[in-house]
Amino acid sequence: MKKLTDRQQRFVEEYMVDLNATQAAIRAGYSAKNASKIGPEVLGKTRVRAAVDRARAEQSTRTGITADRVLRELAKIGFADITDVADFDTALARKKAERDDTAAIQTLKVKRTPTEEGYIVEREIKMHDKVKSLDLIGRHLGIFDNKLKIEGEFQVNFTGDDNLPDDD
Repeated sequence: MKKLTDRQQRFVEEYMVDLNATQAAIRAGYSAKNASKIGPEVLGKTRVRAAVDRARAEQSTRTGITADRVLRELAKIGFADITDVADFDTALARKKAERDDTAAIQTLKVKRTPTEEGYIVEREIKMHDKVKSLDLIGRHLGIFDNKLKIEGEFQVNFTGDDNLPDDD
């Protein structure tokens, strides 16, 4: 396989910074005026794409961040149950909460307010966004199909809103 040109190699390095083909093209020395077109074209070249894939695999190995690890973390959040983390009678975090369950905690706050009789203690345990986590998991698994499908025969005429009834 042919080697990358110096500019293509620089593009790969710059692409790894933020995974933005347009910005990588500009930083690699391609025309800023046409970068939004050039970036995806360069990224679409077989040799460049292969180099990016290698760089991403090396990065994943080096950092220990893999798709599986990210998915496991999302699952901790998505399938967490607050009753496994907090005791509602005492408003305290459970001392024996499992590490997988505590990973779903976003914040844990304790506020003490002095009064004449002592202190009023307020506790708050906020969990990470469960719905967002489940949405990301569902998208990864292909559960949610966000493509609009239109079937059958029909005719649509757009003539402006002159034919719409008044809101009166």
